[in-house]
Amino acid sequence: MISTHILDTSLGHPAEGVKVVLFEKKNGAWLEVSSGVTNEDGRFVFDLTPHKAQFKILFSIKEYFEKSGREVFFLDSEVAFEVKDDSRKYHVPLLLNPYGYSTYRGS
Repeated sequence: MISTHILDTSLGHPAEGVKVVLFEKKNGAWLEVSSGVTNEDGRFVFDLTPHKAQFKILFSIKEYFEKSGREVFFLDSEVAFEVKDDSRKYHVPLLLNPYGYSTYRGS
């Protein structure tokens, strides 16, 4: 399972409605393999069984902040990672505010 959870740290609650796209690197090119929008809890599970490969998640953060009329500096965030053990879950949280973001390997 590959999943994400986005928290809007400027408001102290989950970021609902953020478009997220999962890409897989194949033959040197990034190909879209799954996408969706975070739910009311800021979570999304990609429709893909993890396998050994390189992946990246594109978070469309500008759209999220513009919906609430807030100014934003970063347009998007891309987080690339590698699945080495396809028997594990891969959770990629994003802590977000209008002028920055951070991520880590979740559980």
